[in-house]
Amino acid sequence: MAAPTKRTPSTSRNTSLWSSPWTSENYTMLGIGVAVIVIGFVLLAMGMNEWDNPLSVSVAPVVLVIGYCVVIPLAIMRSRSNGTGQDNG
Repeated sequence: MAAPTKRTPSTSRNTSLWSSPWTSENYTMLGIGVAVIVIGFVLLAMGMNEWDNPLSVSVAPVVLVIGYCVVIPLAIMRSRSNGTGQDNG
């Protein structure tokens, strides 16, 4: 039978195998996107008693589309500044 091999402990214990791909810039953009969406729904709710409110009919849908289809995807797809998507440090 073979003798069991001895494992030596790693010298650097603070290294992680995985790090989050999101930076504070991603979280900031996500927060801005959520704020834009909330503003869009507030504008949409302004016309509950009036069917012809221009904020509710024309501005709110545009604001919601910008929030859902522009800002949130940019926050998700934005990579780190070094261009590789991986952290060097």
